[in-house]
Order: sequence, then structure tokens, then C-alpha cells
Amino acid sequence: MTQAQTQTYAAHEGTTGPAPHTERGFHPLDHPAYAALTGPHAHFAERSGRALRYPAAVTPWTALPPDPGPEDWAGLAAFAAPDGTLPLLGTDVELPEGWETTVDHEGVRMVGDAVAATPDPETVLLTADDVPEMLDLVARTQPGPFTPRTIELGTYLGIREGGKLIAMAGERLHLPGYTEVSAVCTDPDHRGKGLAGRLVKAVAAVVQERGETPFLHTGAGNKNAIRLYESLGFHLRDTTRFRTVRAPR
Repeated sequence: MTQAQTQTYAAHEGTTGPAPHTERGFHPLDHPAYAALTGPHAHFAERSGRALRYPAAVTPWTALPPDPGPEDWAGLAAFAAPDGTLPLLGTDVELPEGWETTVDHEGVRMVGDAVAATPDPETVLLTADDVPEMLDLVARTQPGPFTPRTIELGTYLGIREGGKLIAMAGERLHLPGYTEVSAVCTDPDHRGKGLAGRLVKAVAAVVQERGETPFLHTGAGNKNAIRLYESLGFHLRDTTRFRTVRAPR
């Protein structure tokens, strides 16, 4: 991102709705994956023209520019699996003719500019050595995509009991001025103890220490999670969609 774009983004921080496009750029939360892959996470970006994605072992997020044209959709199609499908996450962009949606879930994007973030002395910093346990916890709780290299995206914190990892949360998309809190999950045998809230506040403290604002995604139908995040100081910014699409053959 250019300095001018970053200044434009900063001018919109704290808004509760999508910022208008300007001659200098767009609000990063309008296109979070694209803002990440052309900004702080540019070193992860795999490119096909202006279409971008993270390496599959890191996270399945793909990204189109704010004004995608036919050549950008053709670039995105180059990332498709052998059956022509690919994830198109966190955007409600209209598909061009010939493309089809195979999976479609409505989601919400929430911003934590009122979170009273606090470090938690009982959390532990998770490292690459912890990834097998993290993958096992994710498989049992299904918080969303988490792959073997997702831990490279930022700080991940966990809570252990008796040496066993029972809850975790961490950072995923990193945009100018914002970082996504993700992979929030608790072992089913330890729910109801407030562990998720503690971890979200602890990760948010890491984000705020950098002078950034935490945000997150969750399913629109996940009312329990939405209530939790609202109680922590997150507010609804906008709705979005998590889709799998198929490119024209």
C-alpha cells in the first residue's frame, strides 16, 4: 500500500459502515483479503494477474481487486482446483456469466474498536511445535479454516489444562490498521468457562499494542458467538458471504 492509501484508510477508522471509494483507494475492511495481500501480508501473496491468494497451506483466502474485470476473473480461475472450484471468502461480489456458486453461507464482519483488551497471564504463546494439537482442536470444534501453516499469519495464544490444549485464538488477515481475530475455539468439555472471551481479549491486546484495531468474521446464524463478541466490545460492521464457486470450464 502507498502512504497516501494508508492515510486514506486511517481517515475512515472507527466508521460503522463501508467507507466510500475514493480516488486514492478503498477502506481495507471493504476488501480485507485484498488489503492484506497487497499490504502487510504481501509476502504471502500468490499472483495471477491482479487476482491474489494465500498459499493453500497457510489459509484458503483468495482476493480480487475492488473493481474486478474479465481479466481478473480469468486470473482467479487459474487458482481453481481440478474440478474448477475455489473458495471466494468474505465478499458478496456478483459472479460473472459462466461462474456458479456451489456453497454459500452468509457471514458478518465485526469491528472491535470498543474492546477493553487485556493480556491474560494464563495464556501461552503457541508455536509451530503446537500445530498438531491445534489442528486436532480445530478438527473437533470447527471454528473455520485452519491449515498447517496458518500459525505463520500472526500470534496464536492458547490455554492448557493438565498439559492439554483446551482453547485457542489468534491472528489471521493483517490489513493496514486492522488485524483479524480468528480460530477462536474451545474444547467441548471446557465450554461455559469464559475461555473464548479471555482469549479474544488477549489476542486483541496484542493487536492494540501495535496501534491497530481488531476485527473478526463469524457466521450470520452463529447467535451465541455474535452475542459474545458484542459483549466484548465488537460491533457489526457489515454482512458478507463465504462461498465456494466454480469457474467456467
